[in-house]
Amino acid sequence: MIPKTSDGRVLFAVPWHERVVVGTTDTPLDECLLEPRALEEEIDFILSTAKKYLTREPQRKDILSIFAGLRPLAAPGEDSETTSTKEISRSHHLRVSLSGLVTITGGKWTTYRKMAEDTVDKAAMVAGLETQKCRTEDMPIHGWLSNVNYQDPLYYYGSDADYMRDLISDHPELGKKLHERLPYTAIEVIWSTRYEMARTIEDILARRQRALFLDARAAIEMAPKVARILARELKKDESWQKDQIEQFTNLARGYYLEERIRPD
Repeated sequence: MIPKTSDGRVLFAVPWHERVVVGTTDTPLDECLLEPRALEEEIDFILSTAKKYLTREPQRKDILSIFAGLRPLAAPGEDSETTSTKEISRSHHLRVSLSGLVTITGGKWTTYRKMAEDTVDKAAMVAGLETQKCRTEDMPIHGWLSNVNYQDPLYYYGSDADYMRDLISDHPELGKKLHERLPYTAIEVIWSTRYEMARTIEDILARRQRALFLDARAAIEMAPKVARILARELKKDESWQKDQIEQFTNLARGYYLEERIRPD
């Protein structure tokens, strides 16, 4: 982590599924988009800053995927002197209206459990319910294992991986990789469809697996195979497959740096 850059922001490089995620930027926006895109100035900032610390200067062609997100921050009060988004607290805030509506604002994914606990406790208090201690802090989630083998390609499925391996033993073709550059296999598509409510190619390649964020081009190349498996599981026709492939391809093209039109 580089704690201070040319404009005061933090830059990090985090190992993730045999790739490295490099970020971050913090740009206020006046409107929200369903599919946020990184700005060219943000891309240039990350590349120019990262090259000062890496043994080889990263180029645009080295980037396998780029993605951005929107982060809701709880706005400071009108009397606050804060003028920059990076100075706004990432903590969540609870408010109760005169009607008793409980609203939570701010927060972040890494504190989701605490956010839920505080919200439920506040709602129980507003409703006058009996106070009970929250149990979720130490409650194992589905798939929990006491010892995780991170060399197992299915490790992130936890205890469900054993059932997946049983299916592969009966049908070995389900254990084959869907793309040579990514570790994902057919069994994961089937499992996500049957037990994790996946219904689209995007559900599979962006939400259940992380193909879109690890290698956007590979994700597009995988899409037809994923569509065929989904169609079999969901009893869909070829027209549905074609539409799914087209939708996902249009989405994934936005994750290509080279295909973007650079401003003059």
